[in-house]
Amino acid sequence: MRSIEIARKMETDAIDFYTEAAAKTRYPAGKKMFEVIIVDEKRHLEMIDKLIANSTVNMEDAHPFENIKTVFEEMKDQMMERVAVTDDEFEAFRIAMRMEKEGIEFYRKLLIEAASEEEKALIEKLIKEEGEHYEIFANTYSFISDTGNWFMWEEHSIVEG
Repeated sequence: MRSIEIARKMETDAIDFYTEAAAKTRYPAGKKMFEVIIVDEKRHLEMIDKLIANSTVNMEDAHPFENIKTVFEEMKDQMMERVAVTDDEFEAFRIAMRMEKEGIEFYRKLLIEAASEEEKALIEKLIKEEGEHYEIFANTYSFISDTGNWFMWEEHSIVEG
C-alpha cells in the first residue's frame, strides 16, 4: 500500500471515530468539537482522493481555530453548565489527541517521500491542520477536566493572595 493510500485510510478512520464519538458524547461542546473536526477530516479525505486520482487538488485554507472559537461563542452558556463527563468521553478525547499526534508524525515521514510539489504542499497543509486539531482536542480536554483552572490559564489571570 502506498503511503498516500495509508493517509487516506487514516483520514477515513478518523472520520469514523469522530462520528461515533460525537454520537456518544453527551457534553454539548464536546459533541460540537468532534462535529467541527469531522468537517475538516472529510475535506482532508477529499484532497487526498483528488491527489490519488491525479486531479487538481483545491487546497483551500481551513481555519479550525476560528470554527472552534465560533463554537465557544455560540455555546458559552451550555459550556458553563456543569455536565458530568463520563470516563468514556474523556477517553474519546485522549484517543482523538493520540490519533492527531500519530497523524502528524506519519505526515512528517510522508513529506520526505513526496513525489511532487503538489503532494508536498498538501502534506504540509495536513501537518498544520492536524496540529491545530490536536491543540483543539487538548484544550477541550483541559476545559472539561478542570474548567476553573482552564479559565484562569486562558485568561492569563494572576492569582493574588
